[in-house]
Amino acid sequence: MSTPEDAIATQLANIEKRTGKKLAELGKLIAASGLEKHGEIRDMLKSKLGMGHGDANTLVHHFRQEAAGPASAAPSADAAIDEIYAGPKTALRPIHDALMKAIGTFGDFDIAPKKGYISLRRKKQFAMIGPATKTRVDLGINARGLPADDRLLVMPPASMCQYQVRLTDPAEVTKDVIAWVKQAYEAAG
Repeated sequence: MSTPEDAIATQLANIEKRTGKKLAELGKLIAASGLEKHGEIRDMLKSKLGMGHGDANTLVHHFRQEAAGPASAAPSADAAIDEIYAGPKTALRPIHDALMKAIGTFGDFDIAPKKGYISLRRKKQFAMIGPATKTRVDLGINARGLPADDRLLVMPPASMCQYQVRLTDPAEVTKDVIAWVKQAYEAAG
């Protein structure tokens, strides 16, 4: 399994290929825009270069961290997960751990920590895991054509995942739930 840093480096290299611009050129474009807010810069990249939301977001994070220096480097995946499940959400960590234990048997994938969840990726994202409330973890699954099930919520079009499973107890991490994630994992490779 590669590190989050490896995943970001790969994504940045792919951004260069898709835009036809080197990171230095993209940095100059951002600086020349005069924009300062993250969302404004991200939206400018999306409209001006036709970038997807994830690529534009990653690029803004990259340049903001680079400008701030090494002290603001992204935390390790373990540290980020500890932060996500801190405080009142600590009791949800066993649900997360049960999911990751099962998903870890599938093979190689990247873990990309985000602000309130983690993204699991191969060539593309196949799942998202994170606390939605103090009592529930949401598992987002990127797969097509999963069988109908009361636990499997179909998400609206243009959502980050096609399906969602709401988990309130580690015992709810059943064979069916893991099979759905495995189908997404295999499709993302």
